[in-house]
Amino acid sequence: MKKNFQYGGMAVIEGVMMRGPDFTSIAVRKEDGSIEMEKETNSDLAVRYPFLKWPFVRGTYMLIDSMAIGIRMLNKSANMSLGEEEEELSAREMFFTGLIAFVMAMLLFVIFPTAIIHYSQQYIGGVWLQNALEGVIRIGFFLLYVYAISKMEDIARVFMYHGAEHKTILAYEAGKELTVENVRPYTTLHPRCGTSFLLIVMVISIVVFALLGEGDLFYRIWSRLAVLPVVAGLGYEFLKFGGKYYDRQWAKILIAPGLTLQKLTTREPDDSMLEVAIHALKLVLKNDDGKDYDNQEAICTL
Repeated sequence: MKKNFQYGGMAVIEGVMMRGPDFTSIAVRKEDGSIEMEKETNSDLAVRYPFLKWPFVRGTYMLIDSMAIGIRMLNKSANMSLGEEEEELSAREMFFTGLIAFVMAMLLFVIFPTAIIHYSQQYIGGVWLQNALEGVIRIGFFLLYVYAISKMEDIARVFMYHGAEHKTILAYEAGKELTVENVRPYTTLHPRCGTSFLLIVMVISIVVFALLGEGDLFYRIWSRLAVLPVVAGLGYEFLKFGGKYYDRQWAKILIAPGLTLQKLTTREPDDSMLEVAIHALKLVLKNDDGKDYDNQEAICTL
């Protein structure tokens, strides 16, 4: 195992993706009950350009990189779960899919809240109060969005796999052998979750946006979009800091809101989902600790 490396992942369609220092794996439950696994080498972009690992820069890079990988892995998992022949997204398709997702997110979480406050500013006090209310609206939109999609059956299952991913990583970080019995007792909430990251970004944006001052609607929108990399960088460093010291009481207080929010985006998984998450993490770990897990039978017997 590479010391000090913090493993992470994401839930996909009927499965889990896990990301290590050198490799990314995906494990998916197929319709026949078997588990299909694949692994790929991580991009060396940050190795070739070390500045991408600098504090306050790495947050923006990780966000873009994670979005690109996430889109591709969701496509891959959908094909794997149905047993269909995989059709990889082209670079062009990935770009436009990511662009559409980015534009929709900016409309819902930046432009709409900004416009609402801009046209209501005559009834609101100074710039700090305006940005505080804008932040409340932004968080409200996010909560409504998560609540709405959680009612979809397929998304509810993704949230269960999200919980399985968290449980498995927590068990590994606690030094437990990766078995369903050992992983099951752990919580579905993890301090380094992307859900917590989004909440942190929204809170930090209140302060950063307030520093931009007032102006017309066009200025308010483009200035917020321009400083998003700064906000993402600050949010990522806060997330890493809280995750590193999450066993300390003061850190638990700081990360408590993010953990609470994760109750909307995670569900308690069943044992078959835990098995999938364990297979995904073991496939990445074998390259770090020298153990070979490929010989294990990847068939659900639960």
